[in-house]
Amino acid sequence: MMTETALRIATHTAGLPEVADPSKVAPKDARQLTRLFFEQLAVLEEGTEEFQYARNTLIEMNISLVRYAASRFRSRDPEEMEDIVQVGVIGLIKAIDRFELSREVEFTSFSIPYIVGEIKRFFRDTTWAVHVPRRLQEARVQLARATEELSSRLGRTPTVSELAQLMNLPEEEVIEARLASNGYRSSSLDAAIGGSEDGETALADFIGDEDGALELVEDFHALAPMIAELDERSRRILHWRFVEEMTQAQIGERLGVSQMHVSRLLSRTLARLREGMLTTE
Repeated sequence: MMTETALRIATHTAGLPEVADPSKVAPKDARQLTRLFFEQLAVLEEGTEEFQYARNTLIEMNISLVRYAASRFRSRDPEEMEDIVQVGVIGLIKAIDRFELSREVEFTSFSIPYIVGEIKRFFRDTTWAVHVPRRLQEARVQLARATEELSSRLGRTPTVSELAQLMNLPEEEVIEARLASNGYRSSSLDAAIGGSEDGETALADFIGDEDGALELVEDFHALAPMIAELDERSRRILHWRFVEEMTQAQIGERLGVSQMHVSRLLSRTLARLREGMLTTE
């Protein structure tokens, strides 16, 4: 049962609940209010003020989930924590947009993998400029500590031999770890290259562009026969949703069914296509 305050908030208006400050709702109350808001979100038309209010309130009420997930990374630089939370919010929003009450799972359990996954993706994409094996990532940290210790003790830059002795590693692995450190940060492709006549030539000027549409061509070729096998109604729903960019509510009006029914039909069709794509890979 919700507390008296939460219950009063939840029933402030008929139909759409109103919450004065969603971020201050207690986690216990937030779980129950979250379900109420998802019930409202399922019947509201996308793009309306009421739909946006319900979605925004869900985000604010569940920020505590993001902070909980971010706490797993508290050993990181404290100044980086705010960035981690902001990235986690992106995962929360993705979870809200993809959650359905029909899944019969708690939103908390559903959303945490999205939030943590987004945070891990952030570290993967921003920490190392290129993929480096984990053993070399760990060796890089050990190398940095050993270099600092020996530099302080010797008053000069240590040799590979001295580092290898302190780290208890073969010299070849020390050299490999030093090379791997170059993958931690990358130079901008927009940086000017020295010696150019106009002084404005950048590395990017010498690199050919890859046409991002090439992969789409393969996907379209793979999808075409699968879409052709769908029944006419499923094909029309796909066309209205992704070509004409109609909302689910608008599609429901054309078909004479509810938005929830359109959502289920669309999810079923996309799952079938996704399974077919994975099978062809």
